[in-house]
Amino acid sequence: TLNAKDAVDLDKDLMSVGAFSLDQLMELAGLSVSQAVYRVHPPEKGKRILVAVGPGNNGGDGLVAARHLWHYGYQPTIFYPKQGSNELYQRLSEQLKNLGVPFTDDFAGALKETDHVVDSIFGFSFSGVVREPFASVITALENTEVPVTAVDAPSSWSIEEGPPKSGPGARFNPDNLISLTAPKPLVSHFKGKHFVGGRFLPPSVAEKYNLDMPEYEGVDQIVEIPAGQNAKQNKVGNTLEQGREHADVFTVGWMYPKPLKIVQLKHTDPMLSPSSVMDN
Repeated sequence: TLNAKDAVDLDKDLMSVGAFSLDQLMELAGLSVSQAVYRVHPPEKGKRILVAVGPGNNGGDGLVAARHLWHYGYQPTIFYPKQGSNELYQRLSEQLKNLGVPFTDDFAGALKETDHVVDSIFGFSFSGVVREPFASVITALENTEVPVTAVDAPSSWSIEEGPPKSGPGARFNPDNLISLTAPKPLVSHFKGKHFVGGRFLPPSVAEKYNLDMPEYEGVDQIVEIPAGQNAKQNKVGNTLEQGREHADVFTVGWMYPKPLKIVQLKHTDPMLSPSSVMDN
């Protein structure tokens, strides 16, 4: 798995050695997220998608995913209570408004009228106590029967320890998870479908972090980790605990720790989901 420090350093390398801009990485991450949502919740299951957006890069991934989902024929609604002054996020919001995508301040009401939720509130870099307006949102996600897809990390979870011992998020275990760049240690606590995505990692960066890109099918940006697939310990001692006895697992990141090779099933997290680049 990829710890917090390596995740941040890898993002920086992608933007320096890899020559990617944050915009590019976020676009690739959001595309991966949108493909994962399409995989687990095709339009025939219901087109109404509620996207819960946080103030950082994880939220930016959600905004990009919402735009792609609109073009796929879905009907996204955006809950974005802490919109910042960052020019990139403002442009992503404006792109959605130009498509007629509605923004709402009433998460509880929107949750009652949606078919699927994308949790892009907090990513792997989250730490501390969850405060309003997100505390009540995460509590609602814990209790809803509507399927939820989390981007990079279920909101409120610690990258190392998983769900908090108490408070909002203690019982939150979403239906689907999109790991960005590579799975984090928190996946050992996850019980649902798990994806990894992204197809642009330079070989030199992958080698530096002892990561191996999975093989993607066709034009897919995501890879599914089969249920029961046990990860092997890589040469630096990190264990990718992706095997699940009772759940299908996917991956939307950009690579896996070596020497694990993922056999892609028919069928986004990028690391960076780009989402992660300096997330939150």
